[in-house]
Amino acid sequence: MKVAKFGGSSVASAEQIRKVAAIISEDHDRKIVVVSAPGKRDKNDSKVTDLLIELGELSLATGEAESELQAVLERYRSIAEELKIDGDIITLIETDLRERLATNRHNPGVFMDSIKASGEDNNAKLIAAYLKSTGLNATYLNPKDAGLLVSDEPGNAQVLPEAYDQLIKLRDHEGVIVFPGFFGYSPEGTLVTFPRGGSDITGAILAAGIQAELYENFTDVDSVYAANPNVVNEPVEIKRMTYREMRELSYAGFSVFHDEALIPAFRKGIPVCVKNTNNPSTSGTMIIAEREYFFNPVIGIAADDGFSTIYVRKYLMNREVGFGRRLLQILEDEGLSYEHIPSGIDDTSVILREHQLTDEMQERIIDRIKNELHADDVYIEKDFSMVMIVGEGMHNTVGVSARATAALARAHVNIEMINQGSSEVSLVLGVHQEDADRAVQALYEEFFGASDGTIQ
Repeated sequence: MKVAKFGGSSVASAEQIRKVAAIISEDHDRKIVVVSAPGKRDKNDSKVTDLLIELGELSLATGEAESELQAVLERYRSIAEELKIDGDIITLIETDLRERLATNRHNPGVFMDSIKASGEDNNAKLIAAYLKSTGLNATYLNPKDAGLLVSDEPGNAQVLPEAYDQLIKLRDHEGVIVFPGFFGYSPEGTLVTFPRGGSDITGAILAAGIQAELYENFTDVDSVYAANPNVVNEPVEIKRMTYREMRELSYAGFSVFHDEALIPAFRKGIPVCVKNTNNPSTSGTMIIAEREYFFNPVIGIAADDGFSTIYVRKYLMNREVGFGRRLLQILEDEGLSYEHIPSGIDDTSVILREHQLTDEMQERIIDRIKNELHADDVYIEKDFSMVMIVGEGMHNTVGVSARATAALARAHVNIEMINQGSSEVSLVLGVHQEDADRAVQALYEEFFGASDGTIQ
């Protein structure tokens, strides 16, 4: 059995949904289909999820959002009419949305989760109806009925272990299951959404739950590329990569997956194939547990913006027992998570996501570090990018760091920080945001300049 997930661009219009139907029909092993809410039909369009957020927020603020509701319904109506689906499906979707809007609003987080999740839920109903009309034995299945139990954390749900005892039963279902992505239900019956990449997470959970032979993730690109095509012209395609490589690259800004999205599938050792809905005959990118390493130790280069550095200096810091623990305790007290901690004997830097910091919080952190840790100097710098070089082959290859730093020197990019994990799967280079694209281009030329167009 296979689980096939189709992203927003793959289900954005009637034309795209016809392609989805053809893909499902050509392989009878595709038994579970996970769908997103309709995405953008073109660059000037709006995602249905964005329309739903606008609808929910205005409804919370004013109690009235009829025109916003009609905008959402019009997207579904246009798809249904072009697919020639019975008009009852739009009545069903409208009834569902009005019922969600009429629910108790005392908890805005729960209310917004319900509104946002309707995008995937109603699209799954529509797509199931269309598949049926083409002669496929297709059934819409709600996550609650499937037993997809998650923690009660609106916007940050985590699958509960007992969910897998229920999901395994889906193996016995006849025909094709059309399953909405992005949300599950708490043990108390409350709808709760996943974090970013929610539909990818749903697909990975279902693949793990039914012990699928393959999790196919259909998107709008032929494969995963070695660098961002918006930064590097025609980067090489990656044909095979490991789970660890994918997670490292996703963390560093690869847009194919959010870095946590595939973990349920990874833990069960289920291979993942990234394929193109618009070109399904291509082999795509296989993400697997292990792979052979050929001539290039590096498989990809990525960069992500939006980092800040808390710089702390104190003479004889290295001899002070507990200094690091107390420094991190201050961050914990503020509810902050950190990304990297490069350090020297008398100084250390804590790198964290910039969006976590408010101006008030920054002043408080600096004051506490100065007064409680008696630091000689403390300041915060913003607007950093983390550029990541990733590859399992780096572990046994001499000179990767030297090549990277030399390439950046030739490009006149100043390196503010270097960090390499003990696994040596990735090398992180901190640079100023304005230098990030130039850094990626220089590193790509260094490691892939002579490539033939693919990485096997």
